Amino acid sequence: MTAQHKPWRVTTAAPAQAPVAVIGAGVMGAGIAQVAAQAGHPVQLMDVREGAAQAAIDKIGQALAALVTKGRMADEERTAVMARLHPAASVAELADAALVVEVIIEQLAPKRALLKELDELLPADALIASNTSSISITALANGMTTPQRLVGMHFFNPVPLMKLVEVVWGAETDPAAAEAIEVLARRWNKTPVHAKSTPGFIVNRIARPYYAESLQVLQEQGATPAVLDRALRGAGFRMGPCELMDLIGHDTNALVTQSVFEANFGDKRFQPSLVQRALVDGGRLGRKVGKGFYDGVPETAAPVAVPDTAAPLVTLSGQGPMVDRLAGWLTHRGLTVATMPEADWQGLWVDGLALHLTDGRCAAELAHQRRQPALAVMDWPLAPDRAEGLAVAFGPKVTEAQQATVRHLFQHLGWELLVLRDIPGLVVARTIAMLINEAADAVWQGVCDAPAADTAMKLGVNYPAGPFEWLAQLGAAPVVQLLEGLFTSYRSERYRVSPLLKHRLWAD
Repeated sequence: MTAQHKPWRVTTAAPAQAPVAVIGAGVMGAGIAQVAAQAGHPVQLMDVREGAAQAAIDKIGQALAALVTKGRMADEERTAVMARLHPAASVAELADAALVVEVIIEQLAPKRALLKELDELLPADALIASNTSSISITALANGMTTPQRLVGMHFFNPVPLMKLVEVVWGAETDPAAAEAIEVLARRWNKTPVHAKSTPGFIVNRIARPYYAESLQVLQEQGATPAVLDRALRGAGFRMGPCELMDLIGHDTNALVTQSVFEANFGDKRFQPSLVQRALVDGGRLGRKVGKGFYDGVPETAAPVAVPDTAAPLVTLSGQGPMVDRLAGWLTHRGLTVATMPEADWQGLWVDGLALHLTDGRCAAELAHQRRQPALAVMDWPLAPDRAEGLAVAFGPKVTEAQQATVRHLFQHLGWELLVLRDIPGLVVARTIAMLINEAADAVWQGVCDAPAADTAMKLGVNYPAGPFEWLAQLGAAPVVQLLEGLFTSYRSERYRVSPLLKHRLWAD
């Protein structure tokens, strides 16, 4: 890094003296322009579509007017913000900017061409940022004369509301440039996390299993989209994976998955889904066209009614964090509970049925290995107080009466019994284990650190906890055991255990 590129004007100057430009007046570009203007910067918004920049500024004005009406912004502040926003007709008009953020089409060639043009135009103390969600910053910088000043600045939609910004550095990025973007993000009332330029960065990489595992269950006809969504909402997620993919758009979601898959040279962990491809091929793109997994918006399940009859007798088996969660919830709901802490399995014993907490093996496999016909597996009760329903798979010799007893017990606990086909890992357990595993690999490979992974997933996609927070709650042993069970069942590299998790297990 040569001296003439320091210091970066966007952070050394006062906001009023650090003009910002945004190229691309779509939803994301307009949101970034609004945030910059609200932080005090004069902002130029440019788009190659005639009239698009002014139309976006007008929409910003309408959004701010709504805030004024609701009493969340003073009218004087709205007037000041709008006075800072200006449309630009060409890239040449942005020559005085201290920072230019490109938010154009998510394709390498046009982005690279634009960045090269900006590099030749802007003064040496100006920074350039890309809002790319998955394209390598190193690849984007190729061809620039001063690639040191290119930084990834990945915002999340809607930009004015979402706090997270991934600050991504490529192989040529000057650390001082990345630091300047981090300082700027904090000035803009955002929470920055640093990420190395690898496919998907932090959020789009770690989030892949949230969609992929449910798509795999659907491909195996293990459950319906509504059941999968209930199960994961019951684990604390705001939206289930199927309704979330409908909201994002299956074309968009599939494109990101394909991009990460190809960028990782076909790693099975990121393999696209035949189920989602069929939706895209059939034009069922989600809410934007009125049909996806659901026709429109899915209905919310009704609360479970608690029966008037007495709850069945329950015995807690084994020890561990999940058994402790079950014990606390059973007691909270007023059930009488016996314990078998010395048992070699974890779960519940009810009406002669062993209800094992899943460890990645099917109920049929466990029943065969333990020579115990009356056996079922249950999902991980991560948030028992919020669970809409909990997934269970019954072994082939479990009677209808025993299934009815489990349903009766779950009703007393306030849960709907979600009966799945007898697949490995059920829904919540396999999803959480894979999210933890992917985050562990990201940290192991130096993409980010553990606190950044937790922050990114909670702020970027509203997860109820970060992957390393789940790991701390559960311990490495059950996570590794479940992943090993999935690996054995599928014989797929998709479920290989991260070296970091193995080290955590060995250190316990």
